[in-house]
Amino acid sequence: MRTILLAAFTVLLPASALAAADPAVPLGKLPDAARPTAYRIDLTVLPDQPRFSGHVEIDVTLKAPTRSLYLHGRDLKVSKAVARAGTSSVAARYSQVDPLGVVRLDFARELPAGPATLVFDYDAPFGDGPAGLYRVKVGDDWYAWSQFESIDARAAFPSFDQPGYKTPFTVTLTTRPGLKTVSNAAEAGATRAGALEKHRFQPTEPLPTYLVAFVVGPFATAEGSVPPTPQRAAPMPLRVVATKGQADKLAFALEESPRIVELLERYFDRPFPFPKLDQIASPIMPGAMENAGADIYEDNIILLDRGATTRQKQLFGMVVAHELSHQWFGDLVTPEWWDDIWLNESFANWMGYRIGNEWRPDLNIGVGAIDEALSAMNIDSLKAGRPIRQPIENSGEIDSAFDQVTYGKGGQVVAMIAAYMGDEKFREGVRLHISRHLYGNANSTDFFTALADAAHDPRVLAAMRSFVDQQGVPVVAIRREGGGLRVTQRRYAMLGTDAPAETWTIPLCIRNGATRTCTLLDQPSATIAAPGDGPIMPNAGGTGYYRFTLSDADWDALLATAPRLPAGEALAASDSLWASFRAGEMPVAKLIDAARRMADNPDSNVAVDGGQRLAGMRSRGMIAEGAIPAYRKLMDGIYQPKLAALRFDPRAGAHAGDAPDRQKLRQDLVALVAGEAHDPAVRGTLASAARAYLAGDRKALDQAFLRTALEIHVADGGLPAARALMAKMLDTQDGVFRSAALAALGGGGDPQVGRWLLGTLDDPKLRSTDRTTLLQALMIEPTTRDMAFDWLKANFDRLASDAGLFAVLGLMNMPARFCSVEKAREIETVLRPKAETYQRGVLALDRTVELVHDCGVLEEAKGKEIADAFTASR
Repeated sequence: MRTILLAAFTVLLPASALAAADPAVPLGKLPDAARPTAYRIDLTVLPDQPRFSGHVEIDVTLKAPTRSLYLHGRDLKVSKAVARAGTSSVAARYSQVDPLGVVRLDFARELPAGPATLVFDYDAPFGDGPAGLYRVKVGDDWYAWSQFESIDARAAFPSFDQPGYKTPFTVTLTTRPGLKTVSNAAEAGATRAGALEKHRFQPTEPLPTYLVAFVVGPFATAEGSVPPTPQRAAPMPLRVVATKGQADKLAFALEESPRIVELLERYFDRPFPFPKLDQIASPIMPGAMENAGADIYEDNIILLDRGATTRQKQLFGMVVAHELSHQWFGDLVTPEWWDDIWLNESFANWMGYRIGNEWRPDLNIGVGAIDEALSAMNIDSLKAGRPIRQPIENSGEIDSAFDQVTYGKGGQVVAMIAAYMGDEKFREGVRLHISRHLYGNANSTDFFTALADAAHDPRVLAAMRSFVDQQGVPVVAIRREGGGLRVTQRRYAMLGTDAPAETWTIPLCIRNGATRTCTLLDQPSATIAAPGDGPIMPNAGGTGYYRFTLSDADWDALLATAPRLPAGEALAASDSLWASFRAGEMPVAKLIDAARRMADNPDSNVAVDGGQRLAGMRSRGMIAEGAIPAYRKLMDGIYQPKLAALRFDPRAGAHAGDAPDRQKLRQDLVALVAGEAHDPAVRGTLASAARAYLAGDRKALDQAFLRTALEIHVADGGLPAARALMAKMLDTQDGVFRSAALAALGGGGDPQVGRWLLGTLDDPKLRSTDRTTLLQALMIEPTTRDMAFDWLKANFDRLASDAGLFAVLGLMNMPARFCSVEKAREIETVLRPKAETYQRGVLALDRTVELVHDCGVLEEAKGKEIADAFTASR
């Protein structure tokens, strides 16, 4: 799983300009002139200093005699570069020739073909954001972590920084005595080095550069082991590592990680591929990273206390299962190049939900995969897009491969093929793929071939390729015809958009009453048998990556069963209903009716899905101001009785005896009733609890309601309350409180608070990730969105420089919640020059402009109908 905010660069030049200056500079893959065979990395890492230093030796095999060589390094101040070949040592001139980190070595004389060793001495700056080798001050102490995917290893050491090169790494970390050090392999020993201490690590298994990890600081640790399994005869060392202030939150990960490892070993039928496992927390890591044997997570993912909510536990289970599945699928077997990174992430996303669900079935983790896929469909429906697998020609295109299409769509396509093949055959194909490429590299064709070999059905290959190699979402029209069903497929498009005609090979599974029928739809239309009697559910189980349309009568029949639909099917039906509305084909009244019906479904995700979608309509400004009171009354009428039936006490642990999904439903209902319906009784209860909590009574407010309660507290108290909450947030190391406070400060919609917050974004006490979190939160509400966008326009270059060029992608996404044809033109005018200057975020900008434009078209066409529908529903 890839992070979003990446390292800063000192040179901001378009890649095209450099290519024009020297067309030989490789902006994508390096020339196949040399192949690394081993690294020896010796770093001196003092986290309280602004720079670190290193001595690196890279054994290579030169394929032909050469006077120059390309490799990677970014913003490294190299004091010495030499090549050793046989008994001779040849000086080299080190030149960075591309801002993304391409380096040319020019040797004093020709090196012969064969083995050589490249030697470098250098120093470099720590990053402030989570990329490269970065540092953060937490409390009174400084800590350092690494984050190298996709191309940030080159900011920490000279390297051949691409995934097709896998070698052993021997690492030494020198630091102050008393600081703890972690890398991929187990520590082999430590010795004094003057006033410092040198920690040596055992050589790793073959790894690509992006999976190498370094961690240094006064960490708190908890040690244990993963018990033996049928696949692994001996216990495996396990450690949880976090900053000192989190020492009381290590137990959950230490106790629960072994079960997830065991489930993965059983699925792959192969032992954990590396000798030990460290689970490491970082306070500014926005996500997690599968470094071999040394996974790094954002604090709130891995560090859970006794009061952790269902949603926190779901996130833990899904993300830990995702990252640990990478140890086999990605680390043990690695893509040859970034165009196949989708396979890593899509498979791991599917495994995260699957294994997470096995770990704790009571947490209902598996349904989240469908939710994520449906979200991805909104992006994949745009004309501006890409297929899951896309050619990566240069380094600037790599970041676009880490998006909802890769994770949400890719994961659902894997689920769809697995459901069609059957679990045993699919698992057999996965095992076959891994066994063919142990500790090596593979590509998409290798994986497809293994699946087809296991299924003994070449059509599986065609089905998967049709979803992987072309963009877009199919929509399948279902109509009754005689005793069967007439099914027709086309590409889905929003109102006013013409999408190119496309055809997929769709594993189509239809439930007619209690009878399920599956077929491969590989033609634009077909007539299929549909045995059974009852309402038609065109996406049985909800695992298909497609939308559907029905006749009015069949929609009514399906929605009448909404309280009884399985969660996946209910979510898929809701998504298809809303997709029809966005295509201009479904009346708003039907959406409101569906929300009422779905609210009676026992699954927490389904019960609030309609309300959360209606809330999104409000936050985008699609509901006219005069209709907002009617909207709030409608929301209160649907969801307040559901909350009352559950009972609501905001005190910590008051509902701990409830089933996890019931707890999550209460949390979501409170957010809707208090935040959207503005129910005065519930808001008053939360406001009182927030005041008591902030006054020191930690039992007054459960974590589940913390964000909503703090938002109401700021809304009631205005700027003085916001100032006090900001001060408290900056003074704590509690990640849960920090996250809730940042969201509450930015998401309340108070213009006065919003203007003050924008004035605080230069505060040096704010972490780099705090700034972007606050800005993103201010973009959510219509009342603060314009001022946040104005600030973004004025400060874009500084944000890009501070957070890193790859953060440009996230900055391009920020204005996507606008809903206006005119605003789409402004975003295009203002941000297009930035995308061209930085050669980053072009696809993200295209998507943002299209989203804002299409929403504007829909609002212009449906605005009066939307307002009338809420007014009529009072």
